[in-house]
Amino acid sequence: MEKKIKKIILSLFVFGLWVSGANAAVLSVSPNSGFHSVGDVFSVRILVSSQEIQMNAASGVLSFPPDKLAVTSISKAGSIISLWAQEPTFDNNAGTDIFEGIVLNPGFKGGNGQVLTINFRVKSAGIAPVVFNSGSVLANDGLGTNILSGFTNASFNLAPAAQSEEAGQSTTPSATNSFAPQISSITNPDSNKWYSNKKPKFSWGVPSGVTAVRLLYDKFPQSIPTVAYEPAISEKQLENIPDGVWYFHARFRDVNGWGSVAHFRFQIDTVPPEPMDIRFVDTSNTTNPTPTVIFNTTDGGSGIDYYKVKIGDQDFIVVSADTIKSNPYTLPKTKGGKQTLLVQAFDKAGNYETALSDIIISSLPAPVITDYPSIIQPGEIFAVKGTTEPLAEVTIWLEKNGSSKAFTGSSDSSGMFTIAGNGSALDVGSYKLWVSATDSRGARTSPSDKHDVVVQSPYLFRLGSYAINILTIVVSIVSIITLLILVSWYFWHKVIKSQRYVRKESQEASRVIHKEFAWFREKLRHHIKSLEDAKTKRELTFEEKKILSDIKDEIDKVEEVVEKNLDEIKKDLS
Repeated sequence: MEKKIKKIILSLFVFGLWVSGANAAVLSVSPNSGFHSVGDVFSVRILVSSQEIQMNAASGVLSFPPDKLAVTSISKAGSIISLWAQEPTFDNNAGTDIFEGIVLNPGFKGGNGQVLTINFRVKSAGIAPVVFNSGSVLANDGLGTNILSGFTNASFNLAPAAQSEEAGQSTTPSATNSFAPQISSITNPDSNKWYSNKKPKFSWGVPSGVTAVRLLYDKFPQSIPTVAYEPAISEKQLENIPDGVWYFHARFRDVNGWGSVAHFRFQIDTVPPEPMDIRFVDTSNTTNPTPTVIFNTTDGGSGIDYYKVKIGDQDFIVVSADTIKSNPYTLPKTKGGKQTLLVQAFDKAGNYETALSDIIISSLPAPVITDYPSIIQPGEIFAVKGTTEPLAEVTIWLEKNGSSKAFTGSSDSSGMFTIAGNGSALDVGSYKLWVSATDSRGARTSPSDKHDVVVQSPYLFRLGSYAINILTIVVSIVSIITLLILVSWYFWHKVIKSQRYVRKESQEASRVIHKEFAWFREKLRHHIKSLEDAKTKRELTFEEKKILSDIKDEIDKVEEVVEKNLDEIKKDLS
């Protein structure tokens, strides 16, 4: 039992340490060091940092050596404190500053939240510590949990008034040295812009005769630099600067003393905007090609500059932050099917946050074709009728061997359409015909069923071709009949001279005649097959049907005549 109690106490202790570390908050004095001279006035800021949990109250008692420093004023400008439970006060006799304030909901979470600014005047030389005697930072958890984990104090070097000119801390430049450094930056060139570079670099030219330079960076636009470099340097790169608005200060010294102070503002933001969601407004209508969406986010540093929107394989579209503030946003026209919507939110330093979502654009029902021509002649005006979406743009498609021709029109308020096409745009051959439509919103239908259409030559051209074929057949028939008559006559005379010889030769002639006639019949069947093949693809004309019938009849008649003549020859020889 005792071991279990020890384990529980140990677990609670470890848990307490973890909670303390996770919820750590710090009160600090900034800057935490510096060099000043008697008579100078300088400022320090009281800051609070609470990176892990929202805080809603801070208090503290600050002490300073009253023989060396005196508070001239306390400023609440720029403070995160919304309500002061005790107005900030100071006592120059006791050397104390006291403050206690509340941050209204939702509280404050982050680093370097400004509580107040204290302005000191240097009374005497020496070391002047500015430290917290006590303090608290309360969590916004409804319980007032103190999450303060420590303090960051400050200590300042104070020079005698006689050393002020030599030390370079006079706020008034020498009468004979009033020039100031010309500060520039290759990493943060524009003081009004934000940058994500945490290592800003500054440079300035060093004129002849300058023996030293003093530098400083802080949150105050008019601070006096305190860090000396002798001989004078011409550039300085800072490291790991926290996000925020900062000022870089520089001052030259020559034989006449210290000159004017140059100040350079620089702004750093390395944190991307807050995560965002994409929400579609009308999820019930999936056929709308321009859906409306809501997406918005915030940025605690430099602020949102613009958005970029990309749908599927389309190009990025840049959208201003003001446009998105007036949500919902209507997307550009999107093709049907499933697409990926990508949204990027950029802050003014170029950091960005990305969100993704799928868009599914459904097709409208396919048009229905109610009437179309199955045969078209080149140059002929034809019409296709059907039904589709009301007041839609309708397109007729005729496809042959992968190449398509299109004819367009529109449907009426009831969805009926009649689209005319010109056959002169079509080559002779077989086509597939179908219809598609696009409604007034730009939504597309599925394609209609496909139908077979034949584009054929005009009748006179076809008749000439058929006439040539018929003439060929007739000439062949006449030639064969003439040949048969001559053969028959020849063998008849041979029979008269010699029946025995003729009988033998007649048998041979009969074989030859049968062979020649078989060849002739095969030729005719080839022509007949051409016409019968055409009959399977389309309906034959009246003339074509008559030619096919006549050829078949002539074959039968010729075959009958030949057989009859051969039979008579055989009887004469018997």
